[in-house]
Amino acid sequence: MITNRRLGLAAIAAALTLPAFAAQAAPPTIGYIYVGPEKDFGYNTSMDVGRQFVQKNLPGTKTLHVENIPETAEVEKVMERMIRSGARIIFATSYGYLDYAISLGKKYPKVAFLHAGGLKTGANVGTYWANSDDAMYLAGMAAGAVSKSGKLGFIGAFPIPQVVRSINAFTLGAQSVNPQVTTTVVWTGGWLLPPKEAEAANSLIDAGIDVIGGQVDSPMTYAQTAEKRGVHVVGKDVDVSHLAPKAVLTGASWNWGPMMLKLVKEIEAGTWKPSHVRGDMKDGTVVLDKFGPAVPEAARKTILAKKEEILANKFKVWAGPLTTQDGKPLLAAGAPMPMEQLESMQFFVKGVIGTVK
Repeated sequence: MITNRRLGLAAIAAALTLPAFAAQAAPPTIGYIYVGPEKDFGYNTSMDVGRQFVQKNLPGTKTLHVENIPETAEVEKVMERMIRSGARIIFATSYGYLDYAISLGKKYPKVAFLHAGGLKTGANVGTYWANSDDAMYLAGMAAGAVSKSGKLGFIGAFPIPQVVRSINAFTLGAQSVNPQVTTTVVWTGGWLLPPKEAEAANSLIDAGIDVIGGQVDSPMTYAQTAEKRGVHVVGKDVDVSHLAPKAVLTGASWNWGPMMLKLVKEIEAGTWKPSHVRGDMKDGTVVLDKFGPAVPEAARKTILAKKEEILANKFKVWAGPLTTQDGKPLLAAGAPMPMEQLESMQFFVKGVIGTVK
């Protein structure tokens, strides 16, 4: 009897330590939540293209997707509706969804939550992201080569680390071509506010800026404004050169599909463990867009040579020497920036004009 009782307790203990996500036989239902419209020609479009890739490459998979969901408690209600509809995997694709995903993860331990960026996880909540800094650095090189004034501009939605990193990488790339380059930053206070984005672009152009970068949900508005005004832009999230063929120099685009597919397959196989998954230009999750006609041939060769150095790990954007906006030394020569510092970045490098509010 004692032996049987011990076996029974052992079985219970083993059951309690089983992985939360056992292998699944049936194709999954997967939910995707977007902070803006799926057809924004930018960030949300890139995430939806990833959704379509997963659906195409996992026969029988059903995907649910909802657009224009703010980074408020409303996203919890949307996720719960998806779970009631059978979703056992949810991609929460906007930066401000993380705390809500972690909260719901405690309530639904058998659902896997995958959040775009951030440095917090839960028992069933992991993050995924792709570091576009390398491509933004290369795009900045194009901006520095083309700019005649040495004055660049950048239109950002919010001063979150992911956007601050883009501004800094863009500036550092431009300064590698022209050390005197400055980047003036304008914040719009929203992910998709076309009137404010057009106003910001026009104000930058009026101030003598001749190349504009940006990180709002869609580069379409500031790219088309620049096209009309005869200046240049660097794109972000998707290639919008077809919408502003004279203005666009190049850009940094996402390719989320393969990463999303790999994560879903791991969850379905029962091998997934929550972590911080990060892609980059090396694994193809980030793409340097094709060059526009305004980028000189010599500059193209220089940029592509630097790209090869990055791919071969011979050059790192986030390695010293690095100096902050106010001249304070940040990294010594050759010193790498730790992931935690990189993903919590709240400073500008020297040459950026503006504040991290």
